[in-house]
Amino acid sequence: MANRVLLLIFVATTFALAIAFEPSPLQDFCVADPASSGWRNSTLNTTYDKFELYIIATRLNGHACLDSKLAIAEHFSFKGLHLAGNTSNPQGSKVTPVNVVHIPGLNTLGISLARIDYAPFGVVAPHTHPRATEILTVLEGTLQVGFVTSNPNNQLITKVLQKGDVFVFPVGLVHFQRNVGGTGKSAVSISALSSQNPGVITIANAVFGSNPAIPRDILAKAFQLDKSTVSNLQDQF
Repeated sequence: MANRVLLLIFVATTFALAIAFEPSPLQDFCVADPASSGWRNSTLNTTYDKFELYIIATRLNGHACLDSKLAIAEHFSFKGLHLAGNTSNPQGSKVTPVNVVHIPGLNTLGISLARIDYAPFGVVAPHTHPRATEILTVLEGTLQVGFVTSNPNNQLITKVLQKGDVFVFPVGLVHFQRNVGGTGKSAVSISALSSQNPGVITIANAVFGSNPAIPRDILAKAFQLDKSTVSNLQDQF
């Protein structure tokens, strides 16, 4: 009886792990179907060079497939990643994502991409990707990167990267990037992520900019701050 219980626990655990990540596709590809996936077609033309996605209702892990006989090369390509992002913002950085919204042929393939531009001393604030591991490559400049391990250690693992260096941010862990190249020196990196829809949770935005707001007394106690400081922080977001 004990062995049978252990076997059931093992099977249940294995099954849970198997469904925790995006499944392997059972066909060559599954181009996201504009007609059935909630794509708004006001900006959609015959060459499929621009898409806007509005999720009406999610009933599957991904989007419904277009008839494979209707697939064209534009479903699998994206133009513009060579263009620098606008970093004139308080963070001094710009993320240009390339995911299933931009390449419908990525649907069910479990990968996506992002270009990140950094102004001098620009940062990508601490954030997490709840559904993806990220591997970052520096194309230009010098970046300090790092992530924090989970409780109870909360160890900071950080490194300064030069052009051509690569760094991995494990799935779900808080991480950041900062341009440390110096005055007048911009930086560029490119990231690959192990999900077609990795998601982003920016820590400061989530904590101090939630809608509706987290009660100030909770944040004051959690961060050992007075309520007026919490109020000021919430106003920033």
